Amino acid sequence: MPTILRSGPYRLYFYSHEPNEPPHIHIDRDNASAKFWTEHVALACNVGFSVHELGMLLQLVRRHRRFLVEAWHDWFGPDKQ
Repeated sequence: MPTILRSGPYRLYFYSHEPNEPPHIHIDRDNASAKFWTEHVALACNVGFSVHELGMLLQLVRRHRRFLVEAWHDWFGPDKQ
């Protein structure tokens, strides 16, 4: 599980065994976890984050989208969509 970015209490990462899914990022804080698609930023799933916090995380993913997508392609290869 490579950590791609840390921002305050949030850890952004992806699992190294998910190459058959579109580019996405997992975000954890304490016992809360969310998954965001990164090509067209959208929430994929959420366990434990409030609506307010999800809005903040959505902005975080949008702000770092290019970096996150590049990290995905660097890890899995450029042909993994």
